[in-house]
Amino acid sequence: MNEEVSLPSPRRSNDDFLGWRVVITGGSSGIGLATGLRFLERGANVVSLDLKQIYDVKGIAWQYCDVADDSSVRDAVSAAVEDLNGLDVLINNAGVGMQGSVDESPELAEAEWRRLFEVNVLGVMRVTRAALPALRRSPHASIVNIASFVALTGAPRRAAYGASKGAVFALTKALAADHLREGIRVNSVSPGTVDTPWVERLIDATGDPLVERAAVIARQPHGRLVTPEEVAAAICYLAGPDAGSTTGADLVVDGGILGTRIPKSTDTGARP
Repeated sequence: MNEEVSLPSPRRSNDDFLGWRVVITGGSSGIGLATGLRFLERGANVVSLDLKQIYDVKGIAWQYCDVADDSSVRDAVSAAVEDLNGLDVLINNAGVGMQGSVDESPELAEAEWRRLFEVNVLGVMRVTRAALPALRRSPHASIVNIASFVALTGAPRRAAYGASKGAVFALTKALAADHLREGIRVNSVSPGTVDTPWVERLIDATGDPLVERAAVIARQPHGRLVTPEEVAAAICYLAGPDAGSTTGADLVVDGGILGTRIPKSTDTGARP
């Protein structure tokens, strides 16, 4: 005689974050905005820390924040935590980019490298440091940092950017180790080339945007740019209850750049 098995009721995915308090740096556009909207749709209260205000988006609050300035960071995080009455999830998304090899524009390179690291690396440190006291009081504290596929492979003319995102990748693992016993999970997402206003500006700056866009798309094994919504889905997964045993991990969302070798049409696949 078969015994009845009691199965758990399926959890509704559209309210996984009901009442959760979320702060996103660089949350006013691109990946950050897509992530904020996804959290909002699933019941969270969201604050964007950004240099620019969000327009025409209801439900996401905004605090001015320059992640390269510690005073600005502390003021913004404090205001966000007060507004939210606590903090459960921090998304370190704010970042800037730079193209070039180490010997391009030597008269500008060192200043540009410093600026890149001030925002992309020290910015993550500053915001995380300011948020930790509030995160320690959360029953489901989580941090998700935005790294990049270029941290995991060589990409032409991405020396400074790749180095900064490599630092974010390593910092994520160090933070995960430091704060696991405090109940704070720390993970990262490594996007490929995402169709955002920031990437569009980089493409336009090349002088031949049509050719550059075609080259960027050709680099994507799945034949298109990654969407901000796809990256947002990965971020929300790592931040949420379904990833409760995941920390110190990196989730790659790059259209197959790192995980596959797609042969060209003339390539039989026989060559090593």
